[in-house]
Amino acid sequence: MPATEAVMLKIWGRRNSSNVRKVLWCAEEIGLSYESIEVGGAFGGTQSPAYRAMNPNGLVPVIEDQGLPVWESNAIVRYLSARYALGTLYPEDPAARAQSEKWMDWTLSSFAVAFRDLFWGVVRTAPGDRDAARIDAALVRCGELLALADAELARQPWLSGDTLAMGDIPLGAFAYAWFEMPIQRPDQPHLADWYARLRQRPAYRTGVMTPLT
Repeated sequence: MPATEAVMLKIWGRRNSSNVRKVLWCAEEIGLSYESIEVGGAFGGTQSPAYRAMNPNGLVPVIEDQGLPVWESNAIVRYLSARYALGTLYPEDPAARAQSEKWMDWTLSSFAVAFRDLFWGVVRTAPGDRDAARIDAALVRCGELLALADAELARQPWLSGDTLAMGDIPLGAFAYAWFEMPIQRPDQPHLADWYARLRQRPAYRTGVMTPLT
């Protein structure tokens, strides 16, 4: 864990969750000291009274920063970026910030919905139990949606603009599974170049590139 700034930050959530990866990567990118506490999935713990007091949804991730609990992964990324990376991950200019925020919200409202069927079908379901038609439909839909990001990245190096910012984090967390799963992906060279540059970032490798299962 980085230790460039003494911050009493705790991050709850299993590391094989794309939503938790967003938060871990954000903290790493900023250089925050944090404690990672694995809960959810096989680890359990999300239905305990103590956890539900922090996040009444009983989902991951949730953080506690100097006594403040925050849940919902994109909200956490916004919070950490605004509090600790104002002017870098969190653009101060409203127009630049809107560029980041639209891709954050698009990833959650559009891409994540289609991606869930693909990821669970390929990674979290035994081969004999897979619904091939559902997986194929999700793969096609994900490719259609990612074509929008590919077109944006043909015009600029990052979804956020000229430099990486919080707008790249949500889709970047999903991109790891998209590119590493054994699937037939459409040719989207600008998206692939963007992913290659993400992989060069130490914070991305630490926060995101952990086992998929």
